[in-house]
Amino acid sequence: MPKFVIERSIPHIGAASTADMQAISQKSCSVLRDMGPEVQWVQSYVTGDKIYCVYIAANEELVREHARRGGFPADSVARVVASIDPTTAEA
Repeated sequence: MPKFVIERSIPHIGAASTADMQAISQKSCSVLRDMGPEVQWVQSYVTGDKIYCVYIAANEELVREHARRGGFPADSVARVVASIDPTTAEA
């Protein structure tokens, strides 16, 4: 399945408490359980005012539907076309 990167603007999210982060994660997981295996959350990176999420999904519409159902912003959704890392330089 394709991989997607989602950018979510949430003011001051980087200052959120552990309990707030847990609540957000629980809501996301609950929505994902209801949606089934066609959309999966891999990992998220929290910065000062944004969360960058990595998802695996059959299509972009499922990623956006997850955001809608969970009440999460999805400012941009981009399909990953390739991955590179330091080992790419050695190939």
